[in-house]
Amino acid sequence: MFNKHIPLHWKIIFGMILGVAFGLFAIVLSWDEFTTHWIKPFGTIFINLLKLIAVPLVFASLIKGVTSLSDISRLSRIGSRTIALYLVSTILAVSTGLLIVNTLQPGTYFSEAKRIEFKEKYASKTEAKMSAAAQVNNQGPLQFLVDIVPQNIIHASTSNKNMLQVIFFALLFGVAMIILPDEKTHYVRGFFDGVNEIILQIVDLIMKLAPYGVFALLASLMVDFSDGDVHNVIELFSALGLYSTAVITGLLIMILLIYPLILKLFTKMSYLNFFRGIMPAQLLAFSTSSSAATLPVTMERCEEHLGVSKEVSSFVLPLGATINMDGTSLYQAVAAVFIAQAFGIDLDLTQQLTIVLTATLASVGAAAVPGAGLVMLVIVLGSVGIDPEGVALIFAVDRILDMLRTVVNVTGDATVATVIASTEGQLRSELEDKESSNLK
Repeated sequence: MFNKHIPLHWKIIFGMILGVAFGLFAIVLSWDEFTTHWIKPFGTIFINLLKLIAVPLVFASLIKGVTSLSDISRLSRIGSRTIALYLVSTILAVSTGLLIVNTLQPGTYFSEAKRIEFKEKYASKTEAKMSAAAQVNNQGPLQFLVDIVPQNIIHASTSNKNMLQVIFFALLFGVAMIILPDEKTHYVRGFFDGVNEIILQIVDLIMKLAPYGVFALLASLMVDFSDGDVHNVIELFSALGLYSTAVITGLLIMILLIYPLILKLFTKMSYLNFFRGIMPAQLLAFSTSSSAATLPVTMERCEEHLGVSKEVSSFVLPLGATINMDGTSLYQAVAAVFIAQAFGIDLDLTQQLTIVLTATLASVGAAAVPGAGLVMLVIVLGSVGIDPEGVALIFAVDRILDMLRTVVNVTGDATVATVIASTEGQLRSELEDKESSNLK
């Protein structure tokens, strides 16, 4: 299907285009059942393959990254800078979302009839998200700290939702290795170096299937989204068009303005080179809607194509896939104000600042899996006294927007990794420039 000399990102783009085209034909020709039974499974297999290696990749790469730092003080410095940058980028994302939604005011164009229709249509899904959010709300303020520490690392490793627990144990394991003398950890270091290389090779093998997996994912998504009628797609987007425009505008500002500005301030890398390097990971993020599933590719692109050292990427990127959700946070801010506007509620400055704080904190705990943002949105709505049932108003287009905001999540992770590598003097392009200037 694809020539081996064609760059990976072009193969994925072709797969996406063909998938959408096939999905539309399937709707028109009533191939719904064929697509669901014979095309969709290949997309599911592709995502499962990526999720399969997420936990071992994070565990092995984090231990390798931590032990390569050689001392606790350096680990502390990189860790504090990483978390600070992630928090700043999240606050910028939420603030951008609030600025756009208050300017466009998409909720004021939402008809009463459509409001009732969506509430009834997505009532069961809304109840499920509200129930999940209620469980989170009933926990104490320090529950997130309790959740970080696993009771059983084997059990924690059985689900990608527990990635923060895996990260905690890997950091603890790596710190203990740094403290011990080298002669006692020599073989363990070699073991994890080998495991890390094997997993990266598995990533290369899986990525050969990416164009086909993306084709299957988008073809089945089009069929599922339409309920067998292509007019449903048009109707849903026309009803929620301005809301979708507000979210997409905010996400574009993050990718085309804020991230380039951050790179310009802290690195010498051009955004064009950055964009070329990270594009396959962005396309995969769009197709899978999962930062965790995309993580192996994000790490490979940052190391091999952006020049971020393995030492930095193996620490910063797994952490970012877990706690840095810029796209999700921006969407939560837009969605919360949109729902308030649809219900005729005016949010004052204090309530909007509460959204900034709650969305920022909620993004830290959001699982890096499709749909997790909606559960966090229910919590954000509750923080400013808005009826959580309003989530039903945006269910119709959430799947598409979830794909787009995951692209921003992954781009934000890669941006911070590049900045950290630059500040630590571990960005290959800058090191090469420095060596060439010294030779002159």
